[in-house]
Amino acid sequence: MIAVLDPFAGLAGDMFLAALLDAGASLAAVRAAVASTGLDGWALEAQQVDDHGLAATRVHVAVTDPATQRRAAELVDLAAAARPAGVGEVAAAVLRALAEVEGRLHGTPPEDVHLHELGGHDTVVDVVGVCAALHDLGVERLHCLPLPLGRGAVRTRHGVLPVPAPATAALLAGAVVIGSDLPGETVTPTAAALLATLDVRWDPAPAFVAGRTGYGAGSRRLPDRPNVAVIRLGSLTHPEAQLLTELATTVDDVSGETLGYTLERLLDAGALDAWITPAVTKKSRPAHVLHVLSRPTDEPALRQLALRETGSLGLRVTTVRRFALRRDETSVEIDGHPIRIKRGPYGAKPEHEDVAAAARALGVPLRQVVRRALEQADDER
Repeated sequence: MIAVLDPFAGLAGDMFLAALLDAGASLAAVRAAVASTGLDGWALEAQQVDDHGLAATRVHVAVTDPATQRRAAELVDLAAAARPAGVGEVAAAVLRALAEVEGRLHGTPPEDVHLHELGGHDTVVDVVGVCAALHDLGVERLHCLPLPLGRGAVRTRHGVLPVPAPATAALLAGAVVIGSDLPGETVTPTAAALLATLDVRWDPAPAFVAGRTGYGAGSRRLPDRPNVAVIRLGSLTHPEAQLLTELATTVDDVSGETLGYTLERLLDAGALDAWITPAVTKKSRPAHVLHVLSRPTDEPALRQLALRETGSLGLRVTTVRRFALRRDETSVEIDGHPIRIKRGPYGAKPEHEDVAAAARALGVPLRQVVRRALEQADDER
């Protein structure tokens, strides 16, 4: 799935989330992801509104938790607990980026920064919600049109500041922006942190087959245009080709046990595949290359995990095209033991874990269970 974000009147975290929900993301899945963080005292609602004749979705976060002061480190830990695991990793990285910028601007350690009043509930809900909605929609590639920057000033608890506010301006480094005639703040720090952390492409989107379009409404009303952000979903013109990200890092000082553990962690965190190849590096040193195949939206979290577990000082990131053939899954029973079988156009293969469990329980050779499972699957077709 490809998504093109059009910040028609700017972008805030709630507008981003609302646009994704309007495009078909599950509100229940978003609520479940936020609930899995352990955050208390919030409620997320979505409603249809009319803004200058355009039907759009607006979200509202109601906060009832009396604990209005939480440090950024607590909020990052909450976000990291979100499930699925890939959602939590990316959401935590977004909040960490926001805290680091705020801390640098105010001379405060990032972990001690207070992101918002009300303990940052709205920020956590918006960030985890956007990451969960992208995951629910299966977005693998995200493009963004230039961000319109407003004019004038914005009033903050630190006084009147020019727009974009300093934190937003710092987070937008590397983004593509344009001037506009819109007054006040058009891009919020939360939205800027999301765009800075997600694998956003600022180049024009390739040709794609258009799908649903979602409109996310902001809270203020503009005099001459709808205050919305737009998300357009679609698939590439060759739907069998998926654009994925391959990460690779070469290490010569990591044990086999650590590499095996790292593979397991990466797969649990949402990697589509992970593998290790032997290599010979400079000065004829034996080494290993860790490879990770990832959805673009999961790449930041998987990149951080690979570096943290291996201790490597860097890795390579490559965009690859994967041609995935159609497949389906069936199940057979061998003497009361279920065996899942994955079948494609040119063959079938039983799931190894199921075959191994059945072979152990029955006390027969593994290959015998494989043969019987395939024969039974062919008989049942």
